[in-house]
Amino acid sequence: MPLNGSVHPRAPESLGPLVGKVKEYQVETIVDTLCTNMLSDKEQLRDISSIGLKTVIAELPPAATGSTMTANVCKKITAQLTGAIGKQEDVSVQLEALDILSDMLSRLGGTLHSFHSNILTCLLPQLTSPRLAVRKRAIIALGHLVLTCSGSIFSELTEHLLAELKRNESTSTTRTYIQCVAGISRQAGHRIGEHLEKIIPLIVQYCNVDDDELREYCFQAFESFVRRCPKEMDPHISSVMGLCLKYITFDPNYNYDNEEEEEEMMETENGEDEEQESDDEYSDDDDISWKVRRAAAKCLEAIVSSRHDLLQDFYTTLSPALISRFKEREENVKADIFNAYISLLKQTLPTQSWLHSSGASGKDDVPLTMLQNQVPNIIKALHKQLKEKSIKSRQGCFSLLTELASVLPGCLADHIPALIPGIVFSLADKSSSSNMRIDTLSFLHVLLCNHQPEVFHPHVKALLPSVVTCIGDPFYKITSEALLVTQQLVKVIRPLDKAYTFDAKPYVKDLFPGTLKRLKAADIDQEVKERAISCMGQIIYNLGDHLSTDLQPTLKIFLERLKNEITRLTTVKALTLIASSPLKIDLRPILGEGLPILASFLRKNQRALKLSTLNALDILVKNYSDSLKPAMIEAVLTELPVLITENDMHVSQVTIMFLTTLAKVYPSCISKISGSVLAEIFQLVHSPLLQGGTLNAIIDFFQALVLTKTAAMGYPELVKQLTAPVYSSGSAGASLTLHKQAYHSIAKCVAALSSACPKEAPATVSQFVQDVKSPKSGPAVQVLAFLFLAEVGRTTNLSAQRELRTVILEAFSSPSEEVKSAASYALGNVSVGNLKEYLPFMLKEIGSQPKRQYLLLHSLKEVISCSPADSLTPYVEDIWALLFKHCECTEEGTRSVVAECLGKLALVNPAELLPRLRKQLSAGSPHARSTVVTAIKFTITDQPQPIDALLKGCIGDFLQTLQDPDLNVRRVALALFNSAAHNKPSLIRDLLNSVLPSLYNETKVRRELIREVEMGPFKHTVDDGLDVRKAAFECMYTLLESCLDRLDIYDYLNHVEDGLKDHYDIRMLTFIMLARLSVLCPNAVLQRLERLIEPLRATCSTKVKAGSVKQEFEKQDELKRSAMRAVAALLTIPEVEKSPAMAEFSSQIRSSPEMASLFESIQKDSASLPTSESMDMS
Repeated sequence: MPLNGSVHPRAPESLGPLVGKVKEYQVETIVDTLCTNMLSDKEQLRDISSIGLKTVIAELPPAATGSTMTANVCKKITAQLTGAIGKQEDVSVQLEALDILSDMLSRLGGTLHSFHSNILTCLLPQLTSPRLAVRKRAIIALGHLVLTCSGSIFSELTEHLLAELKRNESTSTTRTYIQCVAGISRQAGHRIGEHLEKIIPLIVQYCNVDDDELREYCFQAFESFVRRCPKEMDPHISSVMGLCLKYITFDPNYNYDNEEEEEEMMETENGEDEEQESDDEYSDDDDISWKVRRAAAKCLEAIVSSRHDLLQDFYTTLSPALISRFKEREENVKADIFNAYISLLKQTLPTQSWLHSSGASGKDDVPLTMLQNQVPNIIKALHKQLKEKSIKSRQGCFSLLTELASVLPGCLADHIPALIPGIVFSLADKSSSSNMRIDTLSFLHVLLCNHQPEVFHPHVKALLPSVVTCIGDPFYKITSEALLVTQQLVKVIRPLDKAYTFDAKPYVKDLFPGTLKRLKAADIDQEVKERAISCMGQIIYNLGDHLSTDLQPTLKIFLERLKNEITRLTTVKALTLIASSPLKIDLRPILGEGLPILASFLRKNQRALKLSTLNALDILVKNYSDSLKPAMIEAVLTELPVLITENDMHVSQVTIMFLTTLAKVYPSCISKISGSVLAEIFQLVHSPLLQGGTLNAIIDFFQALVLTKTAAMGYPELVKQLTAPVYSSGSAGASLTLHKQAYHSIAKCVAALSSACPKEAPATVSQFVQDVKSPKSGPAVQVLAFLFLAEVGRTTNLSAQRELRTVILEAFSSPSEEVKSAASYALGNVSVGNLKEYLPFMLKEIGSQPKRQYLLLHSLKEVISCSPADSLTPYVEDIWALLFKHCECTEEGTRSVVAECLGKLALVNPAELLPRLRKQLSAGSPHARSTVVTAIKFTITDQPQPIDALLKGCIGDFLQTLQDPDLNVRRVALALFNSAAHNKPSLIRDLLNSVLPSLYNETKVRRELIREVEMGPFKHTVDDGLDVRKAAFECMYTLLESCLDRLDIYDYLNHVEDGLKDHYDIRMLTFIMLARLSVLCPNAVLQRLERLIEPLRATCSTKVKAGSVKQEFEKQDELKRSAMRAVAALLTIPEVEKSPAMAEFSSQIRSSPEMASLFESIQKDSASLPTSESMDMS
């Protein structure tokens, strides 16, 4: 390289592309020259060579690509560098060499295996270098080394550090060794876990040495251990927490005692005298005790965020201690104290409320109650700070209060007077930054949303002017937040749900003009436009009667906004709100022009717009029917038939609900289009996809339609159209023409029509009974008839139909399975309408007719599920006795119906029946035990029920069957556990410690359950334990969602790891679990990464044997996709790229065309789906 100044600056960069082009030995020559030049005396040459080396290292191909060049070059460089680091002549050479070595270890650590021990020997002495910069870089290099080095080298390093920490030669070196331990733990925490027992006592001991820097490093080490090795830290948490609490108040040069009198006197004379012998000239600048306090606060934050299980202890000891430190004088420390407290609040946030709604009070509420009691102290500590000069500390206060108001809605109600002055100060203060105002506004928004309106009424006068000023702020983000707050304030000033004495009128003149100005402006930020529209909508909804002459011009602006594509959706929502106002706002001036615009939106290809428009039209028709002309309505009607389609059930449902409103309000208009609308609706009724909400909407519509009494579509015509496809199928066909679901839908619709026209009903019932009897009727007609009779019989007593019972029982011997099951469904439902006559008969039949037993039990199940509890009570004993006779039946189908009957029956009288089920657990036959356990599964629903409290007491006994000797009993016990964990986690949360070992036990492969079956010339292995294992893994997956905080995640991961190597079905499940775990507890997954990646790699690189069947190829393909999804999820974990195993695997994926294309397609899929995080939030 010529030593010509003009060439130098660019020369090193051109080496990069060169590496890829020239031959291997030439690269080695380049590297050799660079290494020698790096040790040269000329500073310029040295700098350039070191930049050159870094460039070369960055360009070397990763080891996984199989190139030997990388390995050879690295060996060359490493030998030279370790030499350079060892020769301690020139510090700058040493620093450069350490830097390059770190680079190389972090990128290509695995390639240097053979050098690891040399590198270690070379780095350790640098930890005692006289230059701190050298020590620091040596620590960084060691951090990169521990990621890839072998276990023995890691142990050698930890032994060395331990020995040096014990020797404690000088405080200065001890500091460095503690920093080194913390650095290693941050990089490779999972490896240091096993050495913590020895390390922690030493660090605890150094916390008590009077050296602030040393203490700071000790706490940083603790923080890193808490985050990286939660399991191994468990026994030490209380001692570490004690130290943190002691040192978070450690401020030897400052006296807080006179706070109350607001005279902050520094301790001058006496304080200094005592320390005279140690520091002669002590000044405040030398005081670094704040670093100790900050490190202690950060460590507390780590403990709080990783130990949800200690919440109650935190509220007893830690919360008061943190609150007392809110007065901290050093801003940086205060920020971390606030962060620790915010973390505590976040941990307290009740987990999804629906999971714990019932019977889950008690234990989970204790922390909330404890927090409630500490709120006054929090406010006392904070409210003065809200008026301090320091912006940083005010922002800290507001973010803490925001979190508090979200965790405990309503908890600040008594403290509003103390908070308002601070809020107004931050909004009005000239020195406040934009972010300060935005934070204040967003706190105010949370506050207004989470408290009752009346608590704010005394303060509206003080609050309003400063909020209105913010609406006019030139910075759009402030305007936008202010409009949100104003919208909420409007609801507070005049709530319409009950009467208040507060008079809102005087404030309209403040609120309205500011919002109007923003509503009129056309050239503002999109978000501001939308929020101005929503805010004005709210003002008109709550205060429209006070706007007098301003109302109409404002509505005209809404009309303009409706015509603009960008603002139309928000405007439709605002108009919907205004139209539903109890103040009956006069919308006539804009309806004439507005309605056709709304109608045109139904044609637009924007789903959200269609749905919002349908809601708006629905409200307008309900509340403004007298202002709408038939011509306007007809314009809307023509748009509707197209919206009814099975491709979008939700839009169909909303459209049909709107049609129902129209049929009630404008019966005459409906008759004009009934033809085209009905054609679509009939098609929906006959669709296999119809169910739930949409079906109910159709039923309501039919009932409304029949009542309009328009000739075109009377009762007989509608019934005929509905049932046409069934009757036209003819009698010959033995199978059903429509989908099974369609028969249920038709039956429900016809039944709804006949209940709307009671005069017509008896004839229809008789007609259907005749249809069943007629030998001409095919199975399709019979199925429909029975389903119809079931719908009608459930609510009306059909005893007038003398031959009904015989007809149903005859159908029990029909050749068609569908007819049999429809008949049994009908018998059950007809009995509900007439228990006295039918139930005793049914019980007698079950006892005497073994052939029909299964069908009759299904009928009984319908009776128990659909009858009100009080009408069943007289029969409970007879049913119970009968069911118990059959709970040991050998036929599994029958047993599961019996179990469902028992479970549903237990809900009728839980106090008496639950203990009886419990007694059966000791039954001798495994069949009886499995029936009882399954019965309990049917008592658990996702809604709160009276049985819950009783279940909570005894579900533990039922779950004991997880240890049952019988395989099948264990399988149904797992199904029960899964159902509880999914629907009512509160039942099992406190039992997990005793249940989990049995659950994990079922995830193991049992050799004794695997047998070989000979099929002709082939031997085929059958694993009888597979179903149980699958059930166990399903339970584990469910627990992730509902009881994550109660799991020892490391123990859990051990079993996931086994599952990754199991049978196809189980691997598929564990891949999904792994993807979920990467989101829920990324740190734990990181610690286990090496072991988790191996099975994934094995799956992704399997080859299917060439002669295999098509299914085998498809199966492997599905497995690989699933594994790749897990890999993609792992790659989203922050810091995952530090793991050498992962780096190697991802480069392997990139270098294999097959795996690379698979990975890309997975990424495309996930990009088009909403991410799981955003779904959870909604």
